Amino acid sequence: MSIKTFKHVNYLWNEQKAAELGDDQVALFLYRSNILGADLRITNYGGGNTSCKTIEKDPLTNEEVEVMWIKGSGGDIGTLNRAGIAGLYTERLRNLKKVYKGLHDEDRMVGLFNHCIYDLDSRAPSIDTPLHGLLPFKHIDHLHPDALIAVAAAKDSEKVTKEIWGDTMGWVPWQRPGFDLGLQLEKCLNDNPGIRGIVLGSHGLFTWGDTSYECYMNSLEVIEMASEYITKKIKEKGSVFGGQKVQSLAVDIRKEKAAQLMPLLRGLCSSENRMIGHFSDSDVVLEYINSNDLYKLAPMGTSCPDHFLRTKIQPLVLDLGTDEDLSNSEAVLDKLNPAFEKYRQEYATYYNTCKRDNSPAMRDPNPVIIIYPGVGMFSFAKNKQTTRVASEFYINAINVMRGAEAISAYTSLPRQEAFDIEYWLLEEAKLQRMPKEKPLSRKVALVTGAGGGIGKAIADKLAEEGANIVLTDIAEDRLKEAEATYKRDVATYAVCDVTNANSIAQAYKKACLEFGGIDIVVHSAGLAISKPLEAHTEQDWDLLQNVLVKGQFELAKQAVALLKQQGLGGDFISIASKNGLVSGPNNVGYGTAKAAQQHMVRLLAAELGSDDIRVNTVNPDGVIVGSKIWEGDWAEGRAKAYGISVDELPAHYAKRNLLNKIIYPADIADGVFALVGILTKTTGNIINVDGGMANAFVR
Repeated sequence: MSIKTFKHVNYLWNEQKAAELGDDQVALFLYRSNILGADLRITNYGGGNTSCKTIEKDPLTNEEVEVMWIKGSGGDIGTLNRAGIAGLYTERLRNLKKVYKGLHDEDRMVGLFNHCIYDLDSRAPSIDTPLHGLLPFKHIDHLHPDALIAVAAAKDSEKVTKEIWGDTMGWVPWQRPGFDLGLQLEKCLNDNPGIRGIVLGSHGLFTWGDTSYECYMNSLEVIEMASEYITKKIKEKGSVFGGQKVQSLAVDIRKEKAAQLMPLLRGLCSSENRMIGHFSDSDVVLEYINSNDLYKLAPMGTSCPDHFLRTKIQPLVLDLGTDEDLSNSEAVLDKLNPAFEKYRQEYATYYNTCKRDNSPAMRDPNPVIIIYPGVGMFSFAKNKQTTRVASEFYINAINVMRGAEAISAYTSLPRQEAFDIEYWLLEEAKLQRMPKEKPLSRKVALVTGAGGGIGKAIADKLAEEGANIVLTDIAEDRLKEAEATYKRDVATYAVCDVTNANSIAQAYKKACLEFGGIDIVVHSAGLAISKPLEAHTEQDWDLLQNVLVKGQFELAKQAVALLKQQGLGGDFISIASKNGLVSGPNNVGYGTAKAAQQHMVRLLAAELGSDDIRVNTVNPDGVIVGSKIWEGDWAEGRAKAYGISVDELPAHYAKRNLLNKIIYPADIADGVFALVGILTKTTGNIINVDGGMANAFVR
């Protein structure tokens, strides 16, 4: 990493932007935080901390007091804003030294931070608060740069720190974050006046400045010096990680194997809680997982606390060759099951050996990071953002290991130290404060016809209730527009023609690569043709049968294969129609196809119940507003059949149902959610969402 690499609009300090902020030191501190947090090499997501100190008027005394503004607990500096910071009286914070009783008193001290609050809108202060408050500088950065953690995690870290920065940097040995570490930083500064920063053993970096810009530049320059030192050492050594042991497969073969393996891994990782997956085969990952030193370094675990809190203490390395035939899932599971069981047992041993009298109960013992040499790295966690971030954190750890090994030798935290952080009561309290998960959290839904209309409304509803979404449609332009309506880590898309089995397979492959598998499939893709019998062509008939019936058959067949590999059950929902139950004019092809969809659901429900795969139908009727079907000839055909104009159709359909209600795409989406999120013991059922049509009553 070089300062030159930061000459990118997202990361470079913009003088014009800074000038617009004027002398607002809090705004400048937030600006600095955001551009530093935009690069994962500087600090990982949610890691590190930044602060500034300003002079404010005390609302009680009207006297001028110093206030420290600092990132709040659980925040991310890359996205930090005013609502995410805490404002504390600096003097009160420093006065806590008078009541601190030692390392056993750390947890109590965190509660006392609240007595130092100046800004009543503050976020809960983080554990790093005293580390910033006991230092005198106006602007402070606490970062986790890969290059600096490599120095911090090297066997002779203190010596290397001296070699790189001479007397301009301090160094303190590893210690868990807390009030005492703040005292150690204060002592280091007092013992070494004039230093520009401090390296925290096995942890990270503290740097500072009188202004936000000076602090920013100081941080980058210190990181740059460490980076150049490591680059020089790697060149001298000639190779990293002991050289290459395994040859990477070609990228398309890697993706294919990953897609085949993901549902199996997901099922195994979900033995206690359903998980969402992520796959990475970047050059950084491949260099490490294909190396001779993988089996030496991987069991050591990570060094930086932020890393292993996200990735668990160590990964699971799969004993699968690159030539492994993954098409026989039962044979592959026979190989994987013992490895997972061994990992769980070792984690339980780690917990039982290190636990304290007041330790929280053991958490899920399944691996978060899984390595397949020659193919790539998988991660599994409760949602897509968490699993993606876990992957990013382990990539940070890989960079740290590379740098530390180039310098001398990589060292990790002792298991007891790691455990005391992983099961820290304050960390447990943070987990307990997290919002309750939504009903469809941890689930992946694939929706056909999701480029607009009913399909998009269904996708929106499932995403709103916590699911990850794979949008499919035959029109890529509509898919791109649809995907852009979701936040990051929520949705992806795949162009899919449901009349083509290979196209369906590629959509499921995308679901596996992006999220690890599937849980819910909604067949909403469709079209409608309204013609009298004599005008209905064989081509019309085949098109309706292929899209509605054959498409549903192939979607279900491939979905069930994946669902059985995961062993987690699942849902298949058919969006059929009232017309599958009710006889009407000019509707022979469409009505027959919809009836076939409905009966296929009943047949599949009867067959798949023992696998906990539920199959149900939602029957819309008269969804005119917002439906793609009604934009074409179908609307004209139905209007002609009823002897009215197209413009009169919404009112006509509303008047003919018992509730006299217009039916919208969102109403159909509610029906789907009811089946997958509420009525979880229902299968083979039909829910009519039609405002009440007596002739369509199922019973």
